[in-house]
Amino acid sequence: MISILNELIQYLINPILEKDENKNFLYRFKVLIYLLSISFIFSFLISTITRLLTLVGVLQDISHITDSLFDDSNGFKILFFAAILAPLIEELIFRGPLIYFNQPRVFKIAFYTIGVIFAYVHIFNFEITTNVLLFSPLLVAPQFFIGLIFGFIRIRFGLIWSILLHSIYNGILVSLFLLASHGNP
Repeated sequence: MISILNELIQYLINPILEKDENKNFLYRFKVLIYLLSISFIFSFLISTITRLLTLVGVLQDISHITDSLFDDSNGFKILFFAAILAPLIEELIFRGPLIYFNQPRVFKIAFYTIGVIFAYVHIFNFEITTNVLLFSPLLVAPQFFIGLIFGFIRIRFGLIWSILLHSIYNGILVSLFLLASHGNP
């Protein structure tokens, strides 16, 4: 996993439009699992920071869509939307066009710009308040970083792989929220 993390870091320092020539399914699946693990570790770290800031009172009045969504909706509908429909649509919109930015400098700008836009689309997962807007970089940091990982795998392996990674990531998160919400009457 360390070699994949190093490769990812080097890629994020200098993103380039270059496919991974290794077409072996097991190799690609292993990379996908490592990237999934890296995504969860990073998300956990950022979530821990936001929780700590909430506990000490810095982040106030932050209402996330998950605070009420799982109470009122059918779990299978939520899972279908989050793990299948949203990844398919978001990857087609955000990562699909990346291959059309052929010039290295333009590609790098597009790669990061799309990452920022992807992250900030997710600000609407929160009830928009002044506090949410002030802390928006921190609140959407997980989506920014994960969006870059989705971009990395999209360029290296293809669009299907970014959709798959996105689907698995969302599916696991939503399943955990659904299990937690059903465990608390």
